[in-house]
Amino acid sequence: MLIDREKIAEFCEILRAGGQKVVFTNGCFDILHAGHVRYLQRARSFGDCLVLGLNSDSSVRGLKGSSRPVNSELERAEVVGALGCVDYVVIFNEATAEELIKLVRPDVYVKGGDYTIDTLPEGKIVLGYGGRVEFVNMVEGCSTSNVIAKIKGESK
Repeated sequence: MLIDREKIAEFCEILRAGGQKVVFTNGCFDILHAGHVRYLQRARSFGDCLVLGLNSDSSVRGLKGSSRPVNSELERAEVVGALGCVDYVVIFNEATAEELIKLVRPDVYVKGGDYTIDTLPEGKIVLGYGGRVEFVNMVEGCSTSNVIAKIKGESK
């Protein structure tokens, strides 16, 4: 379910008041692959509901270059939102999810194992209010960049 950014803070407060442990992760999720699915399933396992912060189209372009995203933000939101492990999706425009983290205030923040607490500004915010940060190992060889290279015949 796609939740408006303006309503996400209140929405997450209602979830917590109802006894739900809110888990949050974020990313581009441009071309969904098995690595994404496994990552999101693992993220969901840390709590009762998973809120996914999805980079907007302009944010993805800033991070990945002018040829990305391949799929629009609404298409990406629809695809990840259809996964049983993703409960809610909220789109954000910034390069990082720091401002969104301040709104969601997750009990658990999950990111890929290619990050550390020192390279993750959002993690410091979560730890600052007493939340937990979990890192999930990435699936070797599974990335959107690898999928694109394979389509182009440029195996990585």
